[in-house]
Amino acid sequence: MISFLDLCKKRNSCRKYSDRSVPDEAIARCLEAARLAPSTCNSQPWRFIVVKDHKLSKEFAQKAFGGVYSMNAFAKAAPVQVVIVTERSMYAAHLAGNFRGVQYSLIDLGIAGEHFCLQAAEEGLGTCWLGWFDQKVTKKVLGLSKNDRVDIIISLGYPQEDNIKEKKRKNLDDMSEIR
Repeated sequence: MISFLDLCKKRNSCRKYSDRSVPDEAIARCLEAARLAPSTCNSQPWRFIVVKDHKLSKEFAQKAFGGVYSMNAFAKAAPVQVVIVTERSMYAAHLAGNFRGVQYSLIDLGIAGEHFCLQAAEEGLGTCWLGWFDQKVTKKVLGLSKNDRVDIIISLGYPQEDNIKEKKRKNLDDMSEIR
């Protein structure tokens, strides 16, 4: 079993995917990891839409990552797109967020999304967080309502290359202090 720190080192943003399909069981384990994520007042303000049908995934990616969003065109090669819809937080979480000036639902979404990505890494899958996409087209292709809000898409698939790049991060002493 891989240690948590090794898993964190293994997880990176994949930008080159193989065309190998992703087993439903692996996707289910990733979704379960996301489901278990903590959230403000247990709001769980998320819904995950897994786009894995080959035809729909290609159409979706072509439209979502086209035009001014083409910097994320690499995601078109991923066999699966995971669309995270931000849902309303519970009243107490929303009220606390307004009081503090913090949108807790986005923090919660980040925690759940990263749980998903860490489980994907354990499965040998690659992921990439995508915030730059055509939200209007995304909602249209998926049949979402105009009131739905899509903040994140995660591309998912087997990496084309198996090498793990060393992460370029701040030095531990530069990013933390113990008092």
